[in-house]
Amino acid sequence: MKKPAALKRGDKIAIVSLSDGVLGEPFAKHEVVLLEKRLREEFGLNFAYMDNAKKGIEYLKKHPEARAKDLIQAFTDKNIKAIWTVLGGDDTFRILPFLMNDEFKKIVQENPKVFLGFSDTTNNHLMLYKLGLLTYYAPSLLADVAELGPEIFPYTKEWLMELFEPNTKKQIASSPVWYGERKSFGEDQLGVRRPEYPEKHGFEFVRGKGVVEGKLLGGCLDSLYEMLKYVRYDDQKEIFEKYPIFPEKEIWRDKVLFIETSEEKPTPEKYEKMLEALEARGVFEAISAMIVGKPQGEVYYEEYKNILLRFAEKYNLPFVYNLNFGHNAPRMVLPYGQKILINFDEQKITLVEEMVENG
Repeated sequence: MKKPAALKRGDKIAIVSLSDGVLGEPFAKHEVVLLEKRLREEFGLNFAYMDNAKKGIEYLKKHPEARAKDLIQAFTDKNIKAIWTVLGGDDTFRILPFLMNDEFKKIVQENPKVFLGFSDTTNNHLMLYKLGLLTYYAPSLLADVAELGPEIFPYTKEWLMELFEPNTKKQIASSPVWYGERKSFGEDQLGVRRPEYPEKHGFEFVRGKGVVEGKLLGGCLDSLYEMLKYVRYDDQKEIFEKYPIFPEKEIWRDKVLFIETSEEKPTPEKYEKMLEALEARGVFEAISAMIVGKPQGEVYYEEYKNILLRFAEKYNLPFVYNLNFGHNAPRMVLPYGQKILINFDEQKITLVEEMVENG
């Protein structure tokens, strides 16, 4: 597996829209201005929009091949050091037929780059994992860098800086606060802070003892479920069966599963169904532990935890709940395929290696 090189100030990144084309809509202009300003001033990064990234919602919905072309463009451009997704979306799977081939695999292997995103970008992560690249389940450009408040959330920025100056054996700590949702993303929200709440739970070491370790693998539970059950679009079954990206049972062996839920806030009944789909593929039999993200807005907080506990007890699995990744704010960065150590006795979680190749 290829691990990409660390970023540095002055590097150029590619901006890609691999699902939703919102970046090209007039109503998002103020967010684009803020995004560009923060990339330059907060991170010292240059950037380039790939050819189709700003062509709007309707165009990109109808042209998944254009989205795929942008990803190929980003990987082949020698001046690009990282690829950052605008948002997650909900039909990222449609680019698979244009990318799951030996030619693109060779491009990825010869040009390993930092790849960032979360939510339905899970499809891209697992595709690239299958093609041999380690990627990062991480804040997205529009949701995080272009956060409309007066600043990028400090916890989020601290984690993004790990891609520039990585630490070995970095301890993962809980954010002291979490943020509520915005009701509007209009221009009038520029500089307006989101609701802020003290973190009352912290990381919950629900089940386990001693020290457990394994390499990270997972993503958005809703997206993982759709890879297996094809519940959203009619063409999901055909595409996922022809281009399977959900890892086989042996790939899950001794991994630490990380999962979190989308902004759709699935009911406890659906949550259990989604976990049962993973169970049917042998995931819980294979993994060494699981870590689970805070539900957005803490909706169904206790219900989800109790459902998870039933699966954990059934398969004798250690698990930690309420981490800051996925569809909650602020967000951390989780590196696919890299080792994590969970010390249940000391209630500490540590990334064992540097997230990117330093130097």
